[in-house]
Amino acid sequence: MVDFDVNAQVEHWLEDALSSWDDAQFLMEGDRIIFGLFAVQLALDKLIKAHLIKATEDIPPRIHNLLTLASLAALALTPEQELLMAELNTFNIRGRYSGTPMEQPTKAQAASMFKKAKEVFKWLIELL
Repeated sequence: MVDFDVNAQVEHWLEDALSSWDDAQFLMEGDRIIFGLFAVQLALDKLIKAHLIKATEDIPPRIHNLLTLASLAALALTPEQELLMAELNTFNIRGRYSGTPMEQPTKAQAASMFKKAKEVFKWLIELL
């Protein structure tokens, strides 16, 4: 285990998550759906890593799979949250590797995912 200030690290990851969430809102409002949902995935990734640091008192792994990170952090997800995170993981791949073929969700589908993700985001903040 690396010796570091757990509370400072949790705060750092929380601030980064909030910043990424602001980016997600901006992109979604501008109809940049793929990158907006990528930013949503990134915000949740960072927030779950804050939980992981709190739980393990160690540096989180350099992975981006929300389900794996949530499991490592021992977060009790509902089946609906698991499904949402699995869906959002696909935008992580598309956001990082722009040549990846992917069908863009409709505005209504994206708005639904964003709304559900916002509920999860708030829940994760409350748990910290």
